[in-house]
Amino acid sequence: MTTLFEVYPENPQPRIIKQAADMLRKGAILAVPTDSSYALVCHLDDKNAVDRLRRIRQINDKHHLTLLCRDLSELANYARVDNRQYRLLKLATPGPYTFILEASKEVPKRLSHPSRKTIGLRVPDRKGLQLLLEELGEPLLATTLIAPGETEPLNDAESILERFPHELDAVVDSGACPSEPTTVLDLTPMAANNPPTLVRQGLGSLDSIGLQAQ
Repeated sequence: MTTLFEVYPENPQPRIIKQAADMLRKGAILAVPTDSSYALVCHLDDKNAVDRLRRIRQINDKHHLTLLCRDLSELANYARVDNRQYRLLKLATPGPYTFILEASKEVPKRLSHPSRKTIGLRVPDRKGLQLLLEELGEPLLATTLIAPGETEPLNDAESILERFPHELDAVVDSGACPSEPTTVLDLTPMAANNPPTLVRQGLGSLDSIGLQAQ
């Protein structure tokens, strides 16, 4: 039976945030609203949970998973970031952007891209999710919640419960969130003084962070 957590968007209830964090520590898979679409999340160091998450989304180990971080200082623990990359990250966080960066040694090898040794990271701008990350004290592993065989992400709790009646341990409902995924930027070319590569245009604007459409 999937648990439904009803959370106030502006004043998330601490009791519910703690319950959700406790479930994640025990290996749960949750659907949580972000500042873009909903995401599936699990504990970073739980291999069984990570495998379940991939099965639910029907994705293999070549699909980038994303680390949801509280802030840039936490992000820097899991990725190698030079000064140019950091300036761009500072402009874009928190916000609806996912950045592909070289993974640091803190990232388990099974979570980074198998051939490139990269990881996707983002700092979300959603109060309830920020409080959940704060309660956990570490990043969450995440992927955009797109149902298998579909192309558009899910953005409300009712649709998620209908589409996944048994697979998820809990769904956090704090009202509908945007239906667009994040904008994905590969920052690894910047290490060789090349511009970032736009992997996916989503909700995040390129103009607002000083980049032009490619």
